[in-house]
Amino acid sequence: MSPDLLALPEPHRRFAAEAAAFLPAGAVVADPVRTLAWGTDASFYRLVPKLVVRVREEGEVRRLLALAARLEVPVTFRAAGTSLSGQAVTDSVLLALSGGWRRATVHGRGEEVTLEPGVIGADANALLLPHGRRIGPDPASLGACMIGGIVANNASGMCCGTAHNSYRTLSRMRLLLADGAVLDSGDPASRREFQDGHRSLLEGLAAIRREILADAELSGRIRRKYRIKNTTGYRLDAFLDFEDPLEILIHLLVGSEGTLGFVSEVTLRTVEEHAHRASALVLFPDVVQAARAVQALAALPGRPVSAAELMDRASLRAVEAKPGMPAGLAGLPAEAAALLLEVRAPDPGGLEERMAAATGCLSGVPTLARAAFTAVRAEYEALWDVRRGLFPAVGAARPVGTTVVIEDVAFPTDRLAEGAAGLQALLREHGYAEGILFGHALDGNLHFVFTPAFGAPAEVERYRRFLDAVCDLVVGRFDGSLKGEHGTGRNMAPYVEREWGARAHGLMRRVKVLLDPGGILNPGVVLNDDPLAHVRHLKPLPAAHELVDRCTECGFCEPRCPSRALSLTPRQRIVVRRELARLQAEGGAERGAAARRERFLEGWRWLGDETCATDGLCATACPVGIDTGKLVKELRAEARSPAAQRIASAVAGRYGGAVGALRAALLAARAARALLGARGLAALSRGLRAASGGRLPQWNAAMPGPSPGARFPERIAGRGGPALVYLPSCVVRAMGAAPGDPDARAEHEAVLSVLDKAGCEVRFPRDLASLCCGLTFESKGFPEEAARKAAELSAALLEASEGGRLPVLCDTSPCAYRMRQALDGRLTSYEPAELIHSLLMDRLRFERREGTVAIHVTCSSTKMNVGERLRALAEACAERVVAPPVGCCGFAGDRGFSHPELNASALRDLRGSLPPECRTGYSNSRTCQIGLTLHAGIPYQSIVHLVDRCTSARG
Repeated sequence: MSPDLLALPEPHRRFAAEAAAFLPAGAVVADPVRTLAWGTDASFYRLVPKLVVRVREEGEVRRLLALAARLEVPVTFRAAGTSLSGQAVTDSVLLALSGGWRRATVHGRGEEVTLEPGVIGADANALLLPHGRRIGPDPASLGACMIGGIVANNASGMCCGTAHNSYRTLSRMRLLLADGAVLDSGDPASRREFQDGHRSLLEGLAAIRREILADAELSGRIRRKYRIKNTTGYRLDAFLDFEDPLEILIHLLVGSEGTLGFVSEVTLRTVEEHAHRASALVLFPDVVQAARAVQALAALPGRPVSAAELMDRASLRAVEAKPGMPAGLAGLPAEAAALLLEVRAPDPGGLEERMAAATGCLSGVPTLARAAFTAVRAEYEALWDVRRGLFPAVGAARPVGTTVVIEDVAFPTDRLAEGAAGLQALLREHGYAEGILFGHALDGNLHFVFTPAFGAPAEVERYRRFLDAVCDLVVGRFDGSLKGEHGTGRNMAPYVEREWGARAHGLMRRVKVLLDPGGILNPGVVLNDDPLAHVRHLKPLPAAHELVDRCTECGFCEPRCPSRALSLTPRQRIVVRRELARLQAEGGAERGAAARRERFLEGWRWLGDETCATDGLCATACPVGIDTGKLVKELRAEARSPAAQRIASAVAGRYGGAVGALRAALLAARAARALLGARGLAALSRGLRAASGGRLPQWNAAMPGPSPGARFPERIAGRGGPALVYLPSCVVRAMGAAPGDPDARAEHEAVLSVLDKAGCEVRFPRDLASLCCGLTFESKGFPEEAARKAAELSAALLEASEGGRLPVLCDTSPCAYRMRQALDGRLTSYEPAELIHSLLMDRLRFERREGTVAIHVTCSSTKMNVGERLRALAEACAERVVAPPVGCCGFAGDRGFSHPELNASALRDLRGSLPPECRTGYSNSRTCQIGLTLHAGIPYQSIVHLVDRCTSARG
């Protein structure tokens, strides 16, 4: 048993040992680096689990629950960790969804969908989109949060309201209780078995229902409180809405935050996704006038406005400079406010009617400018992207070392104006003048964000007094909800009785005892006897690095990360760096800090550094554009040794020789394959790699042969087509086709063939053999060499392109992206799909010759917005094009050779995502194609090969 496990309390040590006996290797995690990293959600709480157990299927959860009950070890379920109230952290055992859990089945014409808890909300909607449907909940975190969390928190969002949340759209549920019992509410046999085995539980629920029905005052109060958004406590309205105890049970699970059971599958009724949408940002003199406008809009017959997002002046100030926001926001008065409105309709006529109704309604309310709707998708999506990222954007602007806190309340809609004014007054009164107010005003649901410095006890006490005052305002004055949609969590657990009263609170406690008599499921969440639970275990956010200090740990980045199932995610890498910074700063005061910091540095090497692809896709999902890969590159540069620096400088100075050496190595590997066979060579390579301690690269069966030695001329004459400069990347100059590739030519040969068909005049830069964009040096932490190679390439391309007059084609997407970032601004560079689609389509005749093909959009293509053009080219060549949702392939230049486990983890779902009739795949990065071929089981080549095969020159 490892020292980490030996250090655990006895029950947890036994739990780990017994769980490891039936779980896959590596599923039980106890080391301090990963337990800290996993002990973080999007809230401002930090609890470090003693164990993290990665669960992959229902049978594992069932056995783990039985084990936890027997050993009396508390467990907490974790999906995406985007929760904001501390409901996904624990100091006991964290059961984290890992791999699997992503089955999704659409029923009929999309009227219902069955989802496992690991399905990301946006992916569920993508599956439903062809049917014109979507799931009802639409939280701002939809691109990252998972169905398990959406249901467990009864998340709603901007257009969901109270009619389309998980509770209202639930059709069936499969759940596990604390005793390991399974109920599938859609299976008659399962229902009968559960009824036979849990009669006392069901009778207890029925008794609670009878008591509520007999208490007219309580029944009326429950109904009133759920007319607005409310996620405080348990769903007592389930006892009024349903008579069957089984239906009461499954609806109690919704919003229970993992404290009553585990939802392993859910079937939701979907809602129509109207094809036509329009949005308007309407400006008002103050929040009160904006709230009055909401009240008027909510009262319109048929409720034509589907969403009304309130933003006060502080909110607008945080985002006024972002792309897509209207001009003039910076000059607004200090008290101004805005409503972001959306109308939806199934047809253009209906959309016009709803826009007219909303505009007419607003004519009676003072505004700073006339409401102007836009139905242009790019324009309204830009507005909504800003609104979705408002909380993290505000948090990112906070002073370093402070915490971002978001509270979430709801008022009766007819009291919204008073409630909003009251919240603003409280923020000022308690010294949170920087606080902002925004929210889903159509439902009376308001959020307010502020940034206390929890490092000082006085600041913690100020926050406690402020929350008491908020409770007095929301509950005492307006009888509203202390939590509208973010879940009770730890944050409002001490206030549940205050909001609901002793009678209702007592019934909630009876529900908890009925379903979890041992109290092992997420204790301290929803119900908590500690009146100060909400001000304990507050998360420290020390300065770690200027590149990531703005991070709020929201977790939006995690679905984009290729190492998320292998080591750490971007959020977790930031958490570890923050802990290292804290230990460095407080080492003198904390016993054992130096040893702990050394342990963390040791863990960081593989978990944080070596398995980071540095692809930068995390920045594309981050509301404030944090690129954790850039941080890792800088840390690599700081850690480089003098010997490594000398080698890098030598390679940069003799780059042509380095490319030649790579070709020679590929030639030797091809000879070894011919002698030993693919299996024999792979086995030999694995043995040598193991003997070297992982220092030697891993050969694989998708390894290409060498590119045929080519002397590129200075110029190839054209036939009336555009003139351009072609830069064959160093990897294409070195690597040719792989065994099994449908096109045995090297990539540059296919490129020249397409350019010839288009009649292009092609020029090549001088000293091509020595040129490099510098990407390989940058990614390995040698910025000086990267800059040197970029400067050399800039000079060569400026000469060849006549000072930037001619466009430059680079056949490898990551290199093209690097060129845009690092080369002279006068140069215009293209990657292959982009150039063909933009400049050559009208000079080529396309003929669909392929059946089904797969495409892979590389990270750099995603960042350059090339994905749609890549698909368009493939669709011009093939009858059907599929794009498996695998994201970054994790090959990362040569990391697929040095750390093949990263590539394997990133593409673990690729083969299963391909239809059986698909025989070939296409992308635009030679090294990515190696990993794709290896893990898809079909050959991947450049998109240029497909275009060349399916085109001819126009006459």
